[in-house]
Amino acid sequence: MKRLWTGVLLLGMLACKTTTPVAQQSPAVPATPLTPYGPAWAALWQQRSGEYKALCLQAYQLAAWRLDQILAQPHHQPLAVVTDIDETVLDNSPYSVHQALNGKSYDEKSWIEWTAKAIADTVPGAPNFFKYAAAKGVKVFYITNRLEAERAATLKNLQHYGFPDADDQHLLLKTAGSGKEPRRRQVLQQYEIVLLFGDNLSDFAADFDKKPMTERNAAALQAAPSFGSKYIVLPNPMYGDWEGALYNYQYKLTPQQKDSVMKAQLRNY
Repeated sequence: MKRLWTGVLLLGMLACKTTTPVAQQSPAVPATPLTPYGPAWAALWQQRSGEYKALCLQAYQLAAWRLDQILAQPHHQPLAVVTDIDETVLDNSPYSVHQALNGKSYDEKSWIEWTAKAIADTVPGAPNFFKYAAAKGVKVFYITNRLEAERAATLKNLQHYGFPDADDQHLLLKTAGSGKEPRRRQVLQQYEIVLLFGDNLSDFAADFDKKPMTERNAAALQAAPSFGSKYIVLPNPMYGDWEGALYNYQYKLTPQQKDSVMKAQLRNY
């Protein structure tokens, strides 16, 4: 009987030991990179969401309404509108997708290879608005930071969709710095600029050029009366100075360094 009782106790102890969960260390969760794969997520929204299309149509319908108001007023100079090209009239989301899925970000060589194809689609609402403006006698100027090497392909792409004033005279490319103020002043020598279009705040005024994030945001709030009345903003979450401002425009940082800086800017709870 003693041996039986001892055996029962031993089995009980073994049973308790085998049913006690063994503590295991959780595997490290791999960090999700924001760059370069983040732009692919943004491009997916741009390509497939109805909300993106609605925002663009809203911007250009507001612009047409505002232009009608402006045209009803007297003016002493010929009128012009100034527009950026990329993500304002032409949709380059396929380039962002191509680079992101290959683990790469923007670089000049691949960008020029893309623009040389002259196959970018239009931003919703853009062709109709600029044709409307031209029909009202308003000149259209395209101020872009594309390079001289991209001139022929850029004009080909714009002309394919019938954009007005898509010629050498009205296409002002990047020559020296990326700031667009000197080119806007060039237009102002002969025209009154009544509306400006862009996806980047620097498309509107020099006040936004290469400013730190906090100053840039403060300048946007200060310019509030101009948005919707003179400045027409198009959505672009894929790239832009908003991103560069996060890491103080240090574009030579490695993707890992940029990723760390950007993650540090995220709000969490």
